[in-house]
Amino acid sequence: MSPECGRGPSLGMTPRVKRPWDFRGGPSLSKPLCGSRPGRLRSAPDAEEPQVRVGRLYLYSLSEDSSACPLTEIQRRDTAAILDMKWCHIRVAGHALLGVADAGGSIELLRLVGSENTYTLQPFASFALEKQCLALSLDWSTGKAGRACDQPLKVISSDSRGQLHLLKVTEAGPGLQGVATWQAHHFEAWIAAFNYWQTEIVYSGGDDGLLKGWDTRTPNTSIFSSKRHSMGVCSIQSSPHREDLLATGSYDEHILLWDTRNMRQPLADTAVQGGVWRLRWHPFHRHLLLAACMHGGLRILNCEKAIVRTWIRVLLSGVWSCPNTIY
Repeated sequence: MSPECGRGPSLGMTPRVKRPWDFRGGPSLSKPLCGSRPGRLRSAPDAEEPQVRVGRLYLYSLSEDSSACPLTEIQRRDTAAILDMKWCHIRVAGHALLGVADAGGSIELLRLVGSENTYTLQPFASFALEKQCLALSLDWSTGKAGRACDQPLKVISSDSRGQLHLLKVTEAGPGLQGVATWQAHHFEAWIAAFNYWQTEIVYSGGDDGLLKGWDTRTPNTSIFSSKRHSMGVCSIQSSPHREDLLATGSYDEHILLWDTRNMRQPLADTAVQGGVWRLRWHPFHRHLLLAACMHGGLRILNCEKAIVRTWIRVLLSGVWSCPNTIY
């Protein structure tokens, strides 16, 4: 099926932005991050051992008073190549916590520690997913504003073997524990993400072109499987502002909006002229969506009109077909 087949209404889109919108901003925007995934490989001592992909994590201090050079590097850590990293939305044991997915097949948690007017990232916990695999993505279960303090803190991760890994975070040792692992895709599982409003539900996207949903209480069978994207699905994010709203992106260079109550047909669609590697909803403006589109650059999408138009249509359709249903 061509990328144009079966598409919904398009989203409003600005031209390629010149001022980057930070994908990796810390709990306060004064601690931005940068992770690297260099192309070079470091040879292992034993020729029979696989080569090691190397990377580096940078921590910066952001000064809003300095327009000439607002970023100051305060730490760098040599690591395995970094495929994904995200801040936890809440503090854990009194510290901001950063999750990192790396090419060594591990999920590492780093805590931000302050001392003498500076900050450093220090190891908190780590979990090895599988041997000879890459950890490709991670997401925290804490994305929705107003999360209950007694709700379990979880991480979902995906790997290069097509598997998903559900992990639990505890303040006491070992800090990161495996809960469940299951096969989700035939090829690389590029992305895994929580439904922030129902954290038992997670979504995954793979190089097989499938977008899937899972109930982590019974993870062996998917609750839906969609082929609406025509190439590998590599970005998913649940809206932290609107229940039942999900954004997905793909190598097919399209971003789709979904109502999670009906995953048969997307609410809206737009082409962005680049594979959609990452998506982020704005933390305050609930209708704005940021997309990192590989060679297409960074794009900001205004989803407000599409959401209102399609939700009115869904509401009217529901009234006609199911008059006894309360929306």
